Amino acid sequence: IGEDIRDLLLRSADGEAEMDVVCEALLFMASRAQLVRQRIEPALAAGQLVLADRFVSSTFAYQGAAGGIPEADLRELARITLRGCAPDLVLLLDVDPQTASRRLNPLLDRIEARDAAFHERVRQGFLRQAADDPERFITLDAARTMGDVTDQLTAALRHWLSP
Repeated sequence: IGEDIRDLLLRSADGEAEMDVVCEALLFMASRAQLVRQRIEPALAAGQLVLADRFVSSTFAYQGAAGGIPEADLRELARITLRGCAPDLVLLLDVDPQTASRRLNPLLDRIEARDAAFHERVRQGFLRQAADDPERFITLDAARTMGDVTDQLTAALRHWLSP
């Protein structure tokens, strides 16, 4: 269900009306609510480590910082949909929009196809979250080579996991 919602969200508009940012936020959070119930809560209950490539920080950056939805509204939405499920650690792979655009697949989804100003607001939204919560966020320089980023990520995880 969650993946079906994500597919709808990322599908190119191709002549369709642009999706309203509130609709977008609600659908992303619905997808996350399903993911939490179906995958994350059972995995945590079984004592497993859960890794996700995106979670609620993305909503604060994309629909909040870049889309204009007030943070307080998104926090309330997260409270309702995620029922307290939040990551212990967020690894932020920071890269400037120009470098990111050079690395993208030429077949862009609906959100990737937005302009550079939108993507810079997204980036600043992520960086603001990291600055506001340095205990939970680790920011890595993702403009570097894949090997360098992997080394940074491994070192950050080792440090975070060490007693």
